[in-house]
Amino acid sequence: MRVIGLTGGIGSGKSTVLYMFQDLGAAVYMTDKVAKRILETSEKVRAEIISLLGDSAYTKTLPNRKFIADIVFYNPSKLKALNAIVHPEVVKDFKVFLQSQNAPYVIYESALLFEKGGKKYCDEVVLVTAPTALKIERIQKRDQASEDEILARMNNQMTDSEKIPLADHVLENTTLESLQKQVMSLHQLFVKAP
Repeated sequence: MRVIGLTGGIGSGKSTVLYMFQDLGAAVYMTDKVAKRILETSEKVRAEIISLLGDSAYTKTLPNRKFIADIVFYNPSKLKALNAIVHPEVVKDFKVFLQSQNAPYVIYESALLFEKGGKKYCDEVVLVTAPTALKIERIQKRDQASEDEILARMNNQMTDSEKIPLADHVLENTTLESLQKQVMSLHQLFVKAP
């Protein structure tokens, strides 16, 4: 099964690209969505996160996302430790997911694909980029977050200029029409590839 990594910084529009590929027949795997499910359902993960961040990390069986985010987005070592708990569980889940797919290819979507070493699971990687001001504007509309909160999140990700040399394909997301054309070209390439 051909695996295409899809990544991009917060606000780049990678979710939009993901759904475009899905509409074209690709199977999609969203690491953030799976990580959230694991945070909510894995007793092992819950125990490890409480041990790392304290009892306030969970309210009964549900993760206290704001509490967790307030700690890890301002403490790189805690973020790294949290990723070390959750990421291996996501990888196990992805391997099971791959076994049941029969689409022409799979899109493996991860905001931190390069940062977490996810590139090794992919045959090729697509990077979605956008100007920083546009990213901030999109995130403010979506999350009602302050510019400082957004910049703190961005600072925990590699920059586009650091990611571009690592990617096989780069999509510049400035207009929907242009983005659709770029996605269609890549889709045709992925379907033809051996």
